[in-house]
Amino acid sequence: MLADEEREEDFQRFLRRVDDISNLVQGLNSTDPAVKEKTIAETEKRLHDQETSKEEESKTTVNRTVINTQASDTANAEAADADGFLAILEKDAKERAKRRKRNEHLANALKEKGNDAFRKGDYVIAIQRYTEGLEKLKDKQELYTNRAQAYLKMHEYEKAIGDCEWALKCNEKCIKAYFLMGKARLALKHYSESRQCYEKILQIDPQKESLIKDCMNEVNLEEKRVKDEERAMEEVQSGKLAALSIKELLQKLDRPDQNILYYTGGIRLLTGAVKDRTEQTLFRTNNGFSILKDNEIIRRGFCGERKNTAEVDLSVSLLFLWQAVCAGNEENQRLLLTHPDVNAQLPKLLSSGVSEIQKETLALISLYSENENGRRLLVRHQDLTKWLQILMTFVNSTDARASSAMNILSDLTEEERFKTQCRVTLSTGVLPLFAQLLTSAKLVNRAALARCIGIMGNLCADVVIRMQMAECKECWQACLKLVDECFDVSVPKYQECLFAVLGLMMNLLLESNVIIQHFAVDISGRCMSLLRDKDGRIVTAGGQITSNYGIKTLSICTRTNRQAQEDLVKSDKRFSVLLKLLDSENEMIVGNAAFCLGQCLVVPGAATSLLNSNVVMILLKHAGGDATRTLVQENAAIALGKLCVAEPRHIFQLRKLNGLAILNSAMKYVHSI
Repeated sequence: MLADEEREEDFQRFLRRVDDISNLVQGLNSTDPAVKEKTIAETEKRLHDQETSKEEESKTTVNRTVINTQASDTANAEAADADGFLAILEKDAKERAKRRKRNEHLANALKEKGNDAFRKGDYVIAIQRYTEGLEKLKDKQELYTNRAQAYLKMHEYEKAIGDCEWALKCNEKCIKAYFLMGKARLALKHYSESRQCYEKILQIDPQKESLIKDCMNEVNLEEKRVKDEERAMEEVQSGKLAALSIKELLQKLDRPDQNILYYTGGIRLLTGAVKDRTEQTLFRTNNGFSILKDNEIIRRGFCGERKNTAEVDLSVSLLFLWQAVCAGNEENQRLLLTHPDVNAQLPKLLSSGVSEIQKETLALISLYSENENGRRLLVRHQDLTKWLQILMTFVNSTDARASSAMNILSDLTEEERFKTQCRVTLSTGVLPLFAQLLTSAKLVNRAALARCIGIMGNLCADVVIRMQMAECKECWQACLKLVDECFDVSVPKYQECLFAVLGLMMNLLLESNVIIQHFAVDISGRCMSLLRDKDGRIVTAGGQITSNYGIKTLSICTRTNRQAQEDLVKSDKRFSVLLKLLDSENEMIVGNAAFCLGQCLVVPGAATSLLNSNVVMILLKHAGGDATRTLVQENAAIALGKLCVAEPRHIFQLRKLNGLAILNSAMKYVHSI
């Protein structure tokens, strides 16, 4: 009875083994690459386990009749057949591995041929090569995504989506597949599905946040564009006069060979008819942006470098029209900026010297610069390398053009790509002009000059720009000249320039070079003049800013320049300026004053000159905790330590104030210097 049970168990085990093998064979023949890959891995594992089992069996010489004396010859034969089948599978696996390696090589070669055709714009051949590659290797992810990209170029969006889905079966975290699928979904106006694709990318890789933001913005703008056009079409179909008038006016402007005044009048009428987003959309859908392209008289009048009065009026009218059709309309802004003639003319219009044209060109550009999407359009479609130089020239203007130009520049500095483009002409075009403006403060728009200086300071956040400016000798000389003029004339507009130029110099002093060392003494001398209290600057509201900027700049100059340290001591032997600043309610001023004092105490006799002052008490107060900023406490403690090291007699006063414990704690800062 026991023997029968064992035979039955062997037989059931054999049947299970045959079922497993049947499943493996079915998996190997599957058309799904993922299933096939999984089956291959399972087969290789079973073969490995079988080899391990054989090795273990060979190590133990046991009579099989002892282990299973009751097994039938039939069962043994069937088991042998199973072993033989696995041996065949093993051989087949090796052959398939060789075949896969060969096919991998062929698929890669075909992929490169497809890529080459894609780069040449031959998308049909590219698709053909990628398809041939997939015939060699059905689970190659790159071939699916590359073919999807070619299908996108051919506007075969459903096929592109299908290839992306296959790529995701090969690799469920394939970012390129989700990206291309998002593009295809957008083209099919499946906005929600497109957003889902981009959201999936963000889940896979949060570092792609900037890319996803751009993609989502593209989806939103396209959805808005389509809705606008649907709404505009409804108004046309309903017979609304305002909607119909746009089309009629554009048709009249399309008449050839009319007098230039005819076109100017028509453009002005058209501008007056554009009152809302629907009319802006109708202007676009009725080919309004083709006015320049299709009408030679309008094109010649707008693009001509030397314009007569009629051509100036025409150009101004066009600029008015574009402001009306582009205000708040992202799609119209894009179409206008990508128009070749407009793209080429904008810098020329800014430099035209005709105030009316410049004013309206600045107003048009402001529509772009005041929002993120518009700025990106400018950076993407305009060569902005000379824009900094062009817009800076408006500092010479006494009217609203100066303010408009500075507003645009201020907006553009938020874009990193603008800063990068500014590097190109900075040393050759921008800095010579900037130095000239600084030295002509009495002749230019001082409010605009102050903003221009601040903009240059913001650009200094770019390391390359800061280095170029810091190495410009003429720039430093011009800054110092402006400080002298601002100091001599107590006019509010000059004070704005003073604050701006001090801020700029602080930024530039972050660099360390020979030019800065050369000017350090002159800079510190100007700062000391500004910080003296005889004209009451320090106690005024503006004086607080002057003191803050001035002492910060002074502390940087005296940090590494011994001559600057000595000159400060010589010009103010009893440190009356620094002592006054140490008593300020502004902790930033206090911290920099303490730092500056600490630097100057290395000058022989400097510490001795403070023996009869209350400097120990003031520094002890800040170092002991009155200051809320840790850095201010440290600077005060370091200055106190240096004071006592340079002149030990200060220790007597320190003892009277029970401040030795604070001094001892300050010594670690002194030793670290």
